[in-house]
Amino acid sequence: MQLSREPIISVGIVRKAMITFQLKGRFYCRQQLVEAGTYVARCSNHKIQTDFALADTLELVPADELATFVLQQVKIGIDFHWEQEEAQEFEGILKLQPEQGEVRAVNRIPLEKYLKSVIASEMSAMNDLNLLKAHAIVSRSWLMAQLFKNQGYEPATEPQSTPDEIIKWYDREDHSSFDVCADDHCQRYQGISKIISKQAEAAVLTTRGQFLLYEGKICDARFSKCCGGITEAFETTWQAIKVPYLTPVIDAPVNNDLSKYMANDDWFTTSPEAYCNTSDPEVLNQVLIDFDRSTTNFFRWKVDLPGPYLSELLQRKSGIDFGEIIDLRPIERGQSGRISRLQIAGTKQSIVVGKELEIRKWLSESHLYSSAFIVEKLSSENPGSPTGFRLHGAGWGHGVGMCQIGAAVMSRKGFQYTDILQHYFRGAVVNKLYED
Repeated sequence: MQLSREPIISVGIVRKAMITFQLKGRFYCRQQLVEAGTYVARCSNHKIQTDFALADTLELVPADELATFVLQQVKIGIDFHWEQEEAQEFEGILKLQPEQGEVRAVNRIPLEKYLKSVIASEMSAMNDLNLLKAHAIVSRSWLMAQLFKNQGYEPATEPQSTPDEIIKWYDREDHSSFDVCADDHCQRYQGISKIISKQAEAAVLTTRGQFLLYEGKICDARFSKCCGGITEAFETTWQAIKVPYLTPVIDAPVNNDLSKYMANDDWFTTSPEAYCNTSDPEVLNQVLIDFDRSTTNFFRWKVDLPGPYLSELLQRKSGIDFGEIIDLRPIERGQSGRISRLQIAGTKQSIVVGKELEIRKWLSESHLYSSAFIVEKLSSENPGSPTGFRLHGAGWGHGVGMCQIGAAVMSRKGFQYTDILQHYFRGAVVNKLYED
């Protein structure tokens, strides 16, 4: 596979009834020069209306390389416990387009400039250079794999739900009017609002045009915060296809049989050896940026769900009245311990839910750290009617592909970025696909 030149990508930033934006420098719009200043965009009769133009869509192109734009009240961490709004500044083109009666702001930007922001938004830009290089290649590969349709694997299919089973997953295919979104759903991209250090710039520059390839095709390279000791297979989280370089890997310098690691429930209640099993504040402060640092004890964690609260939570999050919750039964797990099908048994009805992210959404106000957990019934006088449940869990995120915290520890231990990539993406190779 060969790319002739660096791609320009479209990133969906924010959608609102009214978007306030600041131009820091002059921009061209429909052959008109728009001066620096603060402006407002609205959607009117399926057209974009601003102080200076009315059209189906508007593109504001920087008049010089130093011109940037700022979008106000951009929501980040959508549906997570750190959800908040902030102003964000961007390089490149600002495209304003109508979407469901509102205005969508899209940033059109060269891939390599996008990557500088991504690796600074996903983790500290002051990280070790080998970690940042590995992340740049993973992020670059993931994005282009999404944009190439003929990857040689079965196309994504809609999960089939029944009255007794609700199966759902979330992927980039949710977006149609731009390539990727700017939040955790795809990859965090916060423009130049985050400090892009010399380390981040060097990581992108020195890996320019480099991709992970498997049998000549760009890898759909995934990553999550903390695998919990074993990475997960692609099919546990998304559609039921086997991706040969996204298979379970023990996140440790061992080559043991996976079955020995998952032999019993002790896996979830003990602290096995793993690269991502670290409490080193220097490592965690590099991987966990600002609002992520409020998340602690994610390698192994516990959550209590009192019975009445759980019944109300499930009805609110799923729209289903289960009645009193009698049991939470894992039906199907991946090799990292992540549950892909969970039976929720109530006095009114019993339903199986999946896959891993839908389980995490239903069982938390925002998201559980992961779906890798075992269930402990909290005691009551009636054994058939528990007072609640305690979840003993492992890891943070879907666990597929590169474990960010594990990769950070590997980098600290002296592993090169190619070693890190070979550890998490077995059989994949790094190759350069474009120069200019």
